[in-house]
Amino acid sequence: MPEPTMVAAAGTTGTDAGTGTAGTFLAADYFQSYSVVGLLAAVGVLFVAVAFGAGRLLRPVVPTPEKLMTYECGVDPVGEGWAHTQVRYYVYAFLYVIFAVDSIFLFPWATVFAAPGYGAATLVEMFIFLGFLAVGLLYAYKKGVLEWT
Repeated sequence: MPEPTMVAAAGTTGTDAGTGTAGTFLAADYFQSYSVVGLLAAVGVLFVAVAFGAGRLLRPVVPTPEKLMTYECGVDPVGEGWAHTQVRYYVYAFLYVIFAVDSIFLFPWATVFAAPGYGAATLVEMFIFLGFLAVGLLYAYKKGVLEWT
C-alpha cells in the first residue's frame, strides 16, 4: 500500500484517490494525537487525586475551636464580618481588562492586515470590533465611570 504523500482538499491523496484509504490514515493520526492529550490529562487528574488522598490519610485531624475560628493574617476577628468596599476600583479593573483584550486583538490583526488578500476583510472586521469597544466606552463615559472623584 503506498504511503500518502500529499493531501487534497477532499482528504484523499494523489496516489490512491478514490480508494478512501488516505482518509482513514488521516483520521487515525488525528485521533492518535488527541489520545495522547487525553492520556496525559488522565494521568494529571490521577496524580492530583492521589496527592490529595495521601494528604488526607497522612495528616493529623485534631479540630479545636481555635483552629476552626476564622482569621485573617493571624489576627483574631473583632467586630462584624462585613467590610465596605469601593466598587469603583473594580470598575477601573474591568475597564483595564477591556482595553487589554483590545490590544490582544489589535496586534495579531496588524500582522494579518499586511498579508496579501486579507486587507479589506480584516479592516472591516476590526472596525466592527472597535465600534463595539467605542460603544462600551461611550456607555462608561455616560454613566460617569471615567471620572475620578
